[in-house]
Amino acid sequence: MSLPLEVDRYCFVCGPENPEGLHVSSEYGDGKAVLRYNPRAEHQGYTGVAHGGIIAALLDEAMVYAACTLGHWVTTAEMTVRYQKPSPTDRVLEAHAEVVRRQRRLVECRAEMRTAEGTVLAVATAKLMQGRAITQSEQEERAPGAAVENE
Repeated sequence: MSLPLEVDRYCFVCGPENPEGLHVSSEYGDGKAVLRYNPRAEHQGYTGVAHGGIIAALLDEAMVYAACTLGHWVTTAEMTVRYQKPSPTDRVLEAHAEVVRRQRRLVECRAEMRTAEGTVLAVATAKLMQGRAITQSEQEERAPGAAVENE
């Protein structure tokens, strides 16, 4: 079964047209991605702490962005998240992701949720299935992202 993956400007994490979305900013290129998120009170699990599901969604999205830089749409098949510290809602959070292995149809990624100062809050790994190639017009239609600088 092939999923009809395409540009969606209503995505919960990155969609600029979704009024209820997270509205992240992104940088991506060369198998890497960085998503920046400014937490809101509506996304907390406890006072001052971002909900773990929101953190998982951000890590997942960052790994999808990293994998899509290889030129194909992807969908997450498996993901593991290890929470290390509470994610504060009073500062910008960054999800840093990179491709660690690519096979014919499978891409493996790793991601970290960090504060802007670099404190690691959560770590995730995922296996993503590659779909069809991303066309040039789809690439241009996607939310713009600057190239990720080497860390």
